[in-house]
Amino acid sequence: MSRAKNPEHPVAALRKARGWSQEEFSKMAGMPRSSLSAIEAWRLTPSVSAALAVARALGCRVEELFEAAASPGPRQGGQVLWAWKATSGAGRYWEAEVGGRKWLFPVETLPGVSWAHDGICHGEVMKESRRSDASKTLVMAGCDPAAGLLAAEYAAASGFRMLTFTRGGGAALELLRQGVVHVAALHRSTEERPERNAETVLERLGSGYRLLRSAEWQEGIALPAADAISSVTACAQQVRQWAMREPGSAARECLDELLGQATVPEHVVLSHQAVVEAVRSGWAEAGVCVRLCAEDAGLRFLPVRRESLDLCFAVAMEGDPRIRALIQLMRSREHRRLIGELPGYDERNTGELVTV
Repeated sequence: MSRAKNPEHPVAALRKARGWSQEEFSKMAGMPRSSLSAIEAWRLTPSVSAALAVARALGCRVEELFEAAASPGPRQGGQVLWAWKATSGAGRYWEAEVGGRKWLFPVETLPGVSWAHDGICHGEVMKESRRSDASKTLVMAGCDPAAGLLAAEYAAASGFRMLTFTRGGGAALELLRQGVVHVAALHRSTEERPERNAETVLERLGSGYRLLRSAEWQEGIALPAADAISSVTACAQQVRQWAMREPGSAARECLDELLGQATVPEHVVLSHQAVVEAVRSGWAEAGVCVRLCAEDAGLRFLPVRRESLDLCFAVAMEGDPRIRALIQLMRSREHRRLIGELPGYDERNTGELVTV
């Protein structure tokens, strides 16, 4: 394509409108001037982190700057862009736009909700099964067992699709850092350490993020219904076979604190629901999870601590219609009522927004 056919890049147009030179703006965005020059000349598609930095410096959304420059499909250098590695060379996928790029997400079982796949990919050959708008899908990673309820309410209220991938807090934040999800959920804040979620985000991601309160909930120990153990202390002393979460999850951290040491289990489970299934099936005597899962499974529950569940997203994404719809839903009376009716959940601070 000749240079005459290329319109001025939105980054260049906005930079000039603000009266900044390339040298000045490259310092503001924290990137080499040569990279900025290549972006403005349509020769370089920035990484997700670089795109977010540029958008943040200009005070606008990533999509306003790079959507026009995005490839027509989820490819780069001719290769399919998977958000993370698919389990096989051929598989179903969902498609979503994150950070100005279109990504393929391997289909997996999502909590409480089922979305039709968008297509099938065989190696580098994509076959669409249905037409979908990648810009109308919000991607979230976290371990809230009620995420399916959130996705259903979100779709009904906004018309947007929400993909809720089950990941521990540490893994969810890593996906957010990589720029392949819009939102990461974490629940490290407790009554004793209410700033723990913000501290974790600062430590792992840095500043420039928002925390949207989803709920407070009770985390504790799930036991068989007939188990006679009556206290948390007795559990820590008597239980020999725990259903343990993966390192980096808040539930695993809670258990390590209860036992007074970091444990190295032979096997780990990857969700609150998996903990209760392990206890209910009998291969574990107990496990740490949220009250909702334990009660729904008919297990006993001994509360250990109250935690704050926050949804983390980049400040640069706050103007995105999908994020705005999420905030609006969290603050709606109907959604707060539903959250308050879940066992162990407290909705009194749902919808609060803080900056990290």
